[in-house]
Amino acid sequence: MSDVNTLNNFLKKFEQLKKEIGKVIVGQDVVIEHILISIFSGGHVLLIGVPGLAKTLMVDTIAKTLGLDFKRIQFTPDLMPSDILGSEILNNERKFQFIKGPIFSNIVLADEINRTPPKTQAALLEAMQERSVTVAGQHYKLDQPYFVLATQNPIEQEGTYPLPEAQLDRFMFAINLEYPSFDEEVEVVKQTTSEKQANLDVIFDSSQLIEFQQLIRKTPVADNVVEYAVKLISRSRPGTKYTAELVGQFVEWGAGPRASQNLILAAKTHAVLKGKYTPDIEDVQAVAISVLRHRIIKNYKAAAEGVSIEQIIESLF
Repeated sequence: MSDVNTLNNFLKKFEQLKKEIGKVIVGQDVVIEHILISIFSGGHVLLIGVPGLAKTLMVDTIAKTLGLDFKRIQFTPDLMPSDILGSEILNNERKFQFIKGPIFSNIVLADEINRTPPKTQAALLEAMQERSVTVAGQHYKLDQPYFVLATQNPIEQEGTYPLPEAQLDRFMFAINLEYPSFDEEVEVVKQTTSEKQANLDVIFDSSQLIEFQQLIRKTPVADNVVEYAVKLISRSRPGTKYTAELVGQFVEWGAGPRASQNLILAAKTHAVLKGKYTPDIEDVQAVAISVLRHRIIKNYKAAAEGVSIEQIIESLF
């Protein structure tokens, strides 16, 4: 099958996918689109939102429609690395047998990742980076495709363990979930308080998903678009010749090279989903806030003057 036919097939399936997800999830179109962009790009997502915004339901619905295995891990202060990776037990034949933990799934929802100590966070983040785990000296490959969607509650920070910046960098996107509009909330209440159950169709399977990920990797990008993306990231760093004015005043640390890579990958996927054969500068700008939100560290002056990360990122354009 030619790449053009594969692309057209992909776009058809993507529209079907959005319809299926819409049977369960009301609104949140931009959030769903960005989660899907990250999945088709092969990246992980950090979802930031208060409780009750259907984060778990959203991830579960996406996993079902993509025909992928899904496991949810509730992160707590007493969670140990072996609770997520798995452990060796002595079986009836007196031999050690490895029992796989919940991390061995296609989609892992790491619920409230900032509630667990750094040792357990590090075990998950290593698996995200390497797509494999090592337990008792044995190396185990994780199933492909593999995605971690982590959630973080922006309120109630007492007793939490914030993710270090180096670990946050492993996430392709950080996505803020907002409250639904009045009409959307009315629809949510109607749907969730009746006996109606949505029947979801499986639109993709794992081999098709891997094929589309490869197609996106093959998508060509013009040099001027790559240069624009790299310059955009350079503008987020204080003390360079490209530093943006707001960055010089309000930013402690800018984004690293992984941000440039993720910006181009996500722009490729964004372009393909819009039916384009190559990304342009608009595609880079469309994904920039989600790529940069967790990679730019504000200074005390930004906090004192109420300057948001989003304002700083928009000034880079």
